Amino acid sequence: MELDKIKIYRMIHIENIPHVLQYGITHKNSQNANPDFIPIGDQSLIDTRSTKTVRVDNGDSFSINALTITLGDFIPFYFGVRMPMLYVIQNGGNFVEKATPPEKIIYLAYSLKRIIDLEHTYYFSDGHATDNFSSFYGKEKIGNLPNLIDWQAVKAPYWGGTENLNTKRKKQAEFLVSQDLAADGIIGFGCFNDVAKKQLIGMGVNSSKIKVIPKSYY
Repeated sequence: MELDKIKIYRMIHIENIPHVLQYGITHKNSQNANPDFIPIGDQSLIDTRSTKTVRVDNGDSFSINALTITLGDFIPFYFGVRMPMLYVIQNGGNFVEKATPPEKIIYLAYSLKRIIDLEHTYYFSDGHATDNFSSFYGKEKIGNLPNLIDWQAVKAPYWGGTENLNTKRKKQAEFLVSQDLAADGIIGFGCFNDVAKKQLIGMGVNSSKIKVIPKSYY
């Protein structure tokens, strides 16, 4: 897979879309952050990420000069859709206080190549960011990203059971961006049904950028 063909995805509540259209995809600590942001994720995981540090060792666990970063300093994206976290968001459980109906969950698709060309600060992992078995990579390894991500795991339709723990870990590989991302760089809005599509259009999203993808939900 070539870099210019790769898209990265972020899931948000549909009510956050007007702010995204005006200010882009913003970090929680940005001066343009949404004061009325509606969260949909696991709050305990969000809290953990705010202080969780990881080593950017570029796959060399014995590196003594690896940079240390804090996950909470970055906006996280996935490389695919229908992630394990989505299941929890839709159904509740863990520390997701309230289940979110699929028609209220929107995928924002962004071009990986655009972020690279903008020379933003970014890192990526080959698995779930908080899993100690995952490795983190910096810009110097971006050319190897297509080979470092397990695309079969990312696209795997089934990841349950103890026999699939590593598939589940690799399926949740992340791309982390430190800066806010402009709205004009969003190349697609994925939604569950036509009701959600109509709502997005009413908010000002160009219909040509909206894709109804029910199979990307649970």
